[in-house]
Amino acid sequence: MAKRQFKSESKRILDLMIGSIYTHREIFLRELISNASDAIDKLCYIALTDDKLGLTREDFKIEITRDPEARTLTVSDNGVGMTAEDLESNLGVIARSGSLKFKNQLSADGAQDKASSGIDIIGQFGVGFYSAFMVAKKVTVISRAYGSDSANMWESSGSDGYVISPAERAAFGTDVIMQLKDDAEDDGYSEFLEEHTLYSLIKKYSDYIRWPIIMDVTRSRRVEADPQESGKSDKPESKSKWESYTERETVNSRIPIWQRPKSEATDEDCNEFFKEQFDAEEDPAAVIRVAAEGAAVSYKAMLFVPSAAPYDYFTREYEPGLRLYASGVLIMEKCASLLPEYFRFVRGVVDSADLSLNISRETLQHDRQLKTIAANLEKKVRAELERLLENDRAGYAKFYEAFGLQLKYGLLSDYGAHAEKLRGLLLFYSAREAGLITLAEYVKNMPEEQKFIYYACGSGIAALDKLPQAEPLRERGYDVLYLTDDIDDFAARALGEYEGRQLRSVTGDDLGIADEAERRELEKTEQESRELLDFVKESLDGKISEARLSATLVSAPVCLTAKGGVTLEMERYFNTLKSVSPAASPAPVRAERVLELNASHRLFELLKNAYESDRERAAKYAELLYGQALLTAGLELDDAARFCGIISELTA
Repeated sequence: MAKRQFKSESKRILDLMIGSIYTHREIFLRELISNASDAIDKLCYIALTDDKLGLTREDFKIEITRDPEARTLTVSDNGVGMTAEDLESNLGVIARSGSLKFKNQLSADGAQDKASSGIDIIGQFGVGFYSAFMVAKKVTVISRAYGSDSANMWESSGSDGYVISPAERAAFGTDVIMQLKDDAEDDGYSEFLEEHTLYSLIKKYSDYIRWPIIMDVTRSRRVEADPQESGKSDKPESKSKWESYTERETVNSRIPIWQRPKSEATDEDCNEFFKEQFDAEEDPAAVIRVAAEGAAVSYKAMLFVPSAAPYDYFTREYEPGLRLYASGVLIMEKCASLLPEYFRFVRGVVDSADLSLNISRETLQHDRQLKTIAANLEKKVRAELERLLENDRAGYAKFYEAFGLQLKYGLLSDYGAHAEKLRGLLLFYSAREAGLITLAEYVKNMPEEQKFIYYACGSGIAALDKLPQAEPLRERGYDVLYLTDDIDDFAARALGEYEGRQLRSVTGDDLGIADEAERRELEKTEQESRELLDFVKESLDGKISEARLSATLVSAPVCLTAKGGVTLEMERYFNTLKSVSPAASPAPVRAERVLELNASHRLFELLKNAYESDRERAAKYAELLYGQALLTAGLELDDAARFCGIISELTA
């Protein structure tokens, strides 16, 4: 029989498709199984009005058969099948989809009643079948259409054309037989003849196809040994042995857990699904079920808020994103566009029949539906976290320990655009409560006269507890929030205020607690001490930008603060980055350091007396006070040996 040529420049289209459209060649199995599912869906619809069919939904199936010796892999279905004309029309013209034509016919006929609403045609582009040529050097299709007494065969070795001829098939349906390519040095195809490869691909891409996918599966069983053989040994295990056998089994799950009603998918079931599918050891902190019906897009989703971070979460290797399915077929393993970056810890699945997929069904053609889904999911996750915070504080605290830093990064992203959405989810260590609280709880417990929300940044709770600048706040009964993450100073500045109360650092210029009389007295004393303060600055030779009298110190003699846009915490953060990655900052970042002295402290009196009688000794007092301020601020001494020598000299 004469070989026919593909139509409409199909040779070039086929070559382009095989080489460019599909990213991974393993996709071919997903495409062929989806086509088989479509064929069964079509016949299932016909069965609604044809009593002669004699099949129930339980009779439909997709079969996978491999023959390693012949190097053939076959995908079979008992769906609607194709006539010779269908083979010519659907397989002879690339990008003509019989499934799309059928789907359009349903719409034209108004066949959207309850009975047909379960018909979910997957294929729309008419190219998925040709993905078989990525792994096969020859493809044979044997098909018998429903209602026909004869079958036909379509054969092709690729873009050189195809042959259609009569064939034999006992019942209606289709067989796609692939003669796999020979293995090359760096390119193997035999893996697609291996049981475990086929099994894993079905579970990965087609586990939730509604029809059973059946293939041979190897099992093991214990059998009694031959009595004569077992008598030769006294060992109990010699009386039996293990043997392998092959059994035809349904390998796909069919109905995904997110499609089941809650009565058929308990929280325990969902927790097990999460741990199994996402390699987690602990139950999630929360499970979010979504069933959305809308004019733009309808979808179902099952999301999980983990209670513990994966080992690689804060590394470049971690890939965020939700699994994206189209009618139960996996389209993207990790679709990062479905959630904002600040919720990148969320795991789960989204399934919709309304997505506009590109021709390969590996990515989305339009993002309108995706944006609609993403906006809704962001609200769902935020609402669930708020619910968890309100109703399960211990559970939320555990979640926050793992992912609180991520929320803070979200606070800083896009120039603080998400602050309003995230501020209510943040927790801070309260000095008064000795535990984590929200900003709302802080404001609720503020004394009436307190104007600001006070915070202190540092390397740890113990060090912040001794911060001298916080002493006057404690005396007034004001709480201080301790922020110990590297980015906390940036996060506090991004927050700015909460319910009209400004966040103010205890190491800032002004705590806002001194009255007018106290300020005037301090200004007078500072003016009287100006010459001494200038001397301290000069003695420290560029280490500070200013020496001033403190309005906040009570019992401590000295503290270190900063003026300008760079704080001491920012300095520490950027220089830590530089030590890890020298390219992170072209030059060391340094804050404008301010040495604040307590005019009521004995050390200030000693400094003042030394300045009047012994300038060299006064300079050493300045160094001593600066070193003490560094240590109190959690910074390193410039010269520890010299500092110890000065202490010995001044206390001798």
